[in-house]
Amino acid sequence: MTLPAGTRLGPYELVAPVGAGGMGEVYRAKDTRLERTVAVKVLPAQLSASAESRQRFEREAKTISQLSHPHICALYDVGNQDGVEFLVMEYLEGETLSERLLKGALSFEQVLRYGIEIADALDKAHRQGIVHRDLKPGNVMITKSGVKLLDFGLAKAVAPVTPQQMTSFPTQQALTQEGTILGTFQYMAPEQLEGKEADARTDIFAFGALLYEMATGRKAFSGKTQASLIAAIIERVPPPVSTISPMTPPAFDRVVKTCLEKDPEDRWQTAHDVMLELKWIAEGGSAAGLPAPVVARRRSRERLAWIVAGILAASTVALAVLELTRPRSASPVVRSTVLPPENTSFSFIGGGAGPVAISPDGRQLAFVASESGARKQLWVRPLESLVAKPLPATADATYPFWSPDSRFLGFFADGKLKRIEVAGGPALSICDAPDARGGSWSREGTILFEPSFRDPIHRVSANGGKSVPATKLDVSRNETTHRWPFFLPDGRHFLFFSGSHTAGAESELDAIFVGSLDGEKPKLLVNARSNAAYAAGYLLFVRQKTLLAQAFDPKSLKLKGEAFPIAENVQDDPGFFSAVFSVSDQGTLAYQAASDSPGLSELTWVDRTGKKLEVLGDPADYFEPRISPDGRRVAVAVEDPGDIWIYDLARRVRTRLTFAESDDFAPTWSPDGARVAFSSQRTGSGDIYAKAASGTGADELLASSKIFKVPNSWSPDGRYLAYIAFQGAPGSKADLWLLSLPDGKASPLLQTQFDELQAVFSPDGRWLAYASNESGRFEIYVQPFPGPGGKWQISTSGGVQPRWARGGKELFFLAPEGKIMSVEVRAHTVFEAGAPKALFATVLKNAPGPPYDVSSDGQRILLNRPIGGESLPPITLVQNWTAAVKR
Repeated sequence: MTLPAGTRLGPYELVAPVGAGGMGEVYRAKDTRLERTVAVKVLPAQLSASAESRQRFEREAKTISQLSHPHICALYDVGNQDGVEFLVMEYLEGETLSERLLKGALSFEQVLRYGIEIADALDKAHRQGIVHRDLKPGNVMITKSGVKLLDFGLAKAVAPVTPQQMTSFPTQQALTQEGTILGTFQYMAPEQLEGKEADARTDIFAFGALLYEMATGRKAFSGKTQASLIAAIIERVPPPVSTISPMTPPAFDRVVKTCLEKDPEDRWQTAHDVMLELKWIAEGGSAAGLPAPVVARRRSRERLAWIVAGILAASTVALAVLELTRPRSASPVVRSTVLPPENTSFSFIGGGAGPVAISPDGRQLAFVASESGARKQLWVRPLESLVAKPLPATADATYPFWSPDSRFLGFFADGKLKRIEVAGGPALSICDAPDARGGSWSREGTILFEPSFRDPIHRVSANGGKSVPATKLDVSRNETTHRWPFFLPDGRHFLFFSGSHTAGAESELDAIFVGSLDGEKPKLLVNARSNAAYAAGYLLFVRQKTLLAQAFDPKSLKLKGEAFPIAENVQDDPGFFSAVFSVSDQGTLAYQAASDSPGLSELTWVDRTGKKLEVLGDPADYFEPRISPDGRRVAVAVEDPGDIWIYDLARRVRTRLTFAESDDFAPTWSPDGARVAFSSQRTGSGDIYAKAASGTGADELLASSKIFKVPNSWSPDGRYLAYIAFQGAPGSKADLWLLSLPDGKASPLLQTQFDELQAVFSPDGRWLAYASNESGRFEIYVQPFPGPGGKWQISTSGGVQPRWARGGKELFFLAPEGKIMSVEVRAHTVFEAGAPKALFATVLKNAPGPPYDVSSDGQRILLNRPIGGESLPPITLVQNWTAAVKR
């Protein structure tokens, strides 16, 4: 159907045909309203005939028209005239990539430039839920300003077409039916050929084929027939780019290979990640500019090599004889220390960033450190160097772990599991991990990790994908967490910690297990409240600050003999079931000794600028300070002996409020200041109690169940108590519940698939501030109480622990980098909030619960500050630690 020049389709006057393809014919046209040149694509009659196809097409076209990107051909309009469906698009001058490839491969500089632009365009579309599904050289236009993607989303806009339908609409370049088949199928992912649903990763496969062809001038997959081509795509791996273009760097080979993985789970998971990799290569990342090794067969060099080899062989035999007859001395145990980088401090405990991690080859240390008031980030220290270097793009990193080849680090940040090449490169997201606890990387490319602190262990490909559970929480054992996975040498079995948040210290429920990727029932090894590792035939774990080793056979999965100490006074973090140690495959041990003042902190009053005003009482292991409504007292949990205390600000006297043998914590004042609610483990499940603030009378049980509960806030009218409920079911999240005090009934307040925490009632009781990780990281939100109504996000770059002040006209919260933030609010019939402002940055105690509180007038802030936090013990290195064991 070729329309003559001068034909009008709505306000568009066709000037001349410029091309044809499977989706119709394209004309250069004039927009008579705006006096501009446009491109008009007339769709085939087969599509226009179906009312359903027309409706779907129109709906998708409206979506695609919202895509504004410099490398996507803009869609201006869509219309129908006399049964003819047409699109109006940006008119482009240039040549298609398929036309350019007829001249051969592109320069590597062009490959990277165009690749980055295409990946950026794909990323923009994928983020809006639009998948191209027909990415190929014919749909890429090369213009003076760079590339432009054509026909974006049209394949998604219509029903899937069969191969027969595809071959009935040849492109301009496809001159034969066979050529049409090849040109159509050449860039399709295996899942498309199998009739499965396409997603963003389908585009990434096609993009890999594009990169391959641009760099080599050859198609990644070829075949003489339709069947042989499909077989090639599904079964065969194309030769590496570097074997065809030897000057191509190995890093580019890896990018293309990962794009072309058969299983979508093994590919890059986002176009953004591919773009970052290509940018890194373009910027000359580590080894990116080095050509791949090429095998050169030159007879003269081979002959010389054999002569030299013969001489070396003869001398080697002589040296070997001398070496064997020389008496040997045992390799010594070498101990040394590693200090944090200048002007920084280690961040290992109290929910900081997890233990130090030594590389499997024993040559590098990875750890998290931060400068005062700055965000934490990853650092790497080569052991042969005196200097550690920070890794860019790792702000707020936690729990680093190494790849088995010691080239990459896995870590967690921004609610994601990420990876980064230590020698240099971008940080790439692998999958979601909202509140993770440790990871491990196998030689087969599988990563184990705990995505959130009350989840089982999950598994995911190191290349990205959706994680799936690798363990199952055993409700009969009251298990509430599996964490700290550690792969054994076979890559199938792994160590992990299993614990219960309802258990006290060193409970029989806290244990180290061996799990299996094959789904075998986990096997209990030892009871310990610690992470575990395996090296040199020994299982390593910590009990009561002592690092123990016990002989362990990773094949039979059996322990031998008794555990014995290899290091004492090791820093541990019982609240997070971990200890600060790591061991390499090569016999190097790294650990941190416990601080001289473990857990000690001081309660410090500061003004709105962070200026120190006064300190309350003596240092102690404080948690969760809460100011009374009248501002005259402070309720605070003290770790030893694990009870609630009341500090009288006028008399400067601290008195003990609770006397249970188990831990009492999370004090929460009643609105009249007469009582204090708190959580207690005296019944083993975190029940909620209340007691008169004067200390008189017995403790009153308010709520009891098997659900672990933490009180947050008492409503101003005294009728309700908002609390966090950790359901304890496998994979469950933290929810906010409401306890009605008059009748003792509990009901959900906020219950979603995400974690909701730290609810605080406004002074008038009409609004509720809380923290949620629904965006992938914790932010502060406000919603009306009791509802209904919308919600407002208050923080913009992360936030926890909201606090109201000035009669509900100001909201405080804690942001990353230790910043105390303030937001002006209007909370009457309509809620309004201003922009968050940083008051000051500080160092607060890393521990569960709020580390600060704010006076009712907002002029003074009470901080729980660690003592000695900037002079923590260094890392102790023990090289050849097994020699001491053998002695």
